[in-house]
This record gives sequence, C-alpha cells and structure tokens, in this order.
Amino acid sequence: MTDIRSRVSLHVGKQGNIPAEIVTFKQFTTGNEHIAIIFKQADQTQTAPLVRMHSECLTGDVFHSSRCDCGDQLDETIERMSKEGGILLYLRQEGRGIGLYNKLDAYELQSQGMNTYQANKALGFGEDEREYSDAVHMLKALKVQRLTLITNNPKKIAALAANFELVADERTGTYVKQDNLCYLKTKSAHGDHLLNAEKFTPKAS
Repeated sequence: MTDIRSRVSLHVGKQGNIPAEIVTFKQFTTGNEHIAIIFKQADQTQTAPLVRMHSECLTGDVFHSSRCDCGDQLDETIERMSKEGGILLYLRQEGRGIGLYNKLDAYELQSQGMNTYQANKALGFGEDEREYSDAVHMLKALKVQRLTLITNNPKKIAALAANFELVADERTGTYVKQDNLCYLKTKSAHGDHLLNAEKFTPKAS
C-alpha cells in the first residue's frame, strides 16, 4: 500500500515563481523515487483534477534537447496547471524505462538510421519498458477517484481508465523542432501517439 511520505511547498516553472507542493511517497514496489507536483491543492479542492503522467527525460526536461518534445510538454503542463490547478506525476522512467545511459546509446543507434523503437530493441530492451502501476498507487494515495488526463499516449489513457473515472483525456501541443521530426512521426505511426500530424508538414509560404 503506497502512502504519502511528505508534502513540501515550493515554487516551480521556468522562472521559479509558480507556487506548488511536491509530494513524496513510500512503499513503491520498484524502489523508484517518483514524485507528484500539485498545483492549487488540486488533490484536495477539485473533484476531477487535471493529471499528467510525465516520464522523466533529463535531456529534454533540463537541457531542452531538440531530439524530443518532452521538455516542451512539461513546460506546457506546468503553465496550464499554474492557472487551472492539477497534479503532475513525475515518473522516473528515463528513456521509456531503459535508463539514461541506455537512452544515450539508443540515440547513437538512431544517428545511424534506426528509429527510437528499433534502437531500444537493438539494445536488448522492449520498445517501451514503462508500466504505470506506481502512478495508479500515487493517485490513490492522493485520494483521486476522477480526473482529466493530459497525454498523447494511448497506453497512459488505458492504464488510468482501468483504475479511475476519466472525465476526459486531452492533448498537449505537438512540438516539432530541428532534430525531432522523425522521432515524432515514429511515435505517431508506430506508437499510436495522438499528435497533430499537420505540424509535420511545413506550411507553404
């Protein structure tokens, strides 16, 4: 049974000026140090809060790498939740669950022509090693029963729909950058991510 370990007030966001609470948990079966960041006390004041399960991406979240869209999705979510309230589950699942060093090895294979899923398999992993039982336990520890989910990933929708009442599921923006177009197209075509395909084609001038 996962339970809350601590709640600490702090400010987050690009400018460090958005009030929030960081919540830690105990008794994770995987031993990972997942956290929740809660805006406007949404777990206590809202009957169906916004929720995003964000898988950790050091290169994107911290260094704003152009090879993915993770940091952009995170920034968008924080800005939205600063206004509307919500619960951001930050899950320690680097590289779709294979870890940071292995993800960078996968990047090297992608530079040689593989796509993101092929690279994971070439390293001996599944295409996506993530599972979301810890996220379910976190939300249950926060007493959430109904929610609006922010995600482009149908697997995340299925994981929470099996355990909670999903009032709605909503998308983040589609962030096309210098080096991530192939990555986004592959997520859309192979991973069934719900992205705005119109963003993949530059508009005629």
